[in-house]
Amino acid sequence: MEILIPILAAAVRSGTPILYATLGEIVTEKSGVMNLGLEGLMLLGALSGFAVTSATGNPWLGVAAAFAAGAFFSLFHAVVCISLGGNQVVSGLALTMLGTGVTAILGRDYVGQLIKGFARLPVPFLSDIPLIGPIFFRHDPLVYLSYGLVAFLCWFLWRTKSGLNLRAVGDNPRAADSLGINVVAIRYIYTMVGGGIVAIGGAYLSVSYSHMWTEGMSAGRGWIAVALVIFAIWNPARAAFGSYLFGGVEACQLRIQAAGTNISAPLLLMLPYVLTITVLVVISIRKGKGILFGAPASLGTPFYREER
Repeated sequence: MEILIPILAAAVRSGTPILYATLGEIVTEKSGVMNLGLEGLMLLGALSGFAVTSATGNPWLGVAAAFAAGAFFSLFHAVVCISLGGNQVVSGLALTMLGTGVTAILGRDYVGQLIKGFARLPVPFLSDIPLIGPIFFRHDPLVYLSYGLVAFLCWFLWRTKSGLNLRAVGDNPRAADSLGINVVAIRYIYTMVGGGIVAIGGAYLSVSYSHMWTEGMSAGRGWIAVALVIFAIWNPARAAFGSYLFGGVEACQLRIQAAGTNISAPLLLMLPYVLTITVLVVISIRKGKGILFGAPASLGTPFYREER
């Protein structure tokens, strides 16, 4: 068991950026809007967080800047999909390409620089608990923030009126509108909030995980998060489990490479994406059998308010 503790702790660290991206997409999709621009939003968050932290020396300001950048660029997606009724898949892919291109251009001057960022901050008492402490409570503040975000979203979605309104808009916007709920406003708000949370996942990579910026550093994690939303059946707690599972696969392949194995490095790098494909196959089988549940009924469907 002692051998597994470092691997499991690394799984939590590696899975945290994926967790943020998955939680952000769950929030967005619960409103009925699909956003496939997670990869671009993570890159925008990573660059914004790094640049502001580098300029101010305050990583919390970097995280705030990342959230603002994610929300701002998600606003464009909201305008296209909510107000103009555009294709949500195409708009999301365009957002990914936009984020990739913008960060490649604006991030050139930051390549090779290092920032102080967040350091590990063991939680008193909790970090000393056998097994659990070293795995969950010897990380940086953004990891702990992700724990709180999972708990908050579980409470918010199923225990509050605002969460009920959000789910109603995603499941049946016409019925929600008939009850006086502003469907358009809710979709705008949660598309932007979800995009901001996704961008924090990108900021984690540059401000906490590596303390540096490199072009394309999200490395496909946004696409993994898209699959994890379905795997988690739009449940934040299941999203945490899935994210740490993928993080564990990534941590294992890094340790296998470090051990000097004869297995080809590209093959090891494929492991997280092979697992992603496997998850999608399982999801497709479950959907074919009619046992996939949890998806917002109006996901991806534009809403046009009729005159009363």
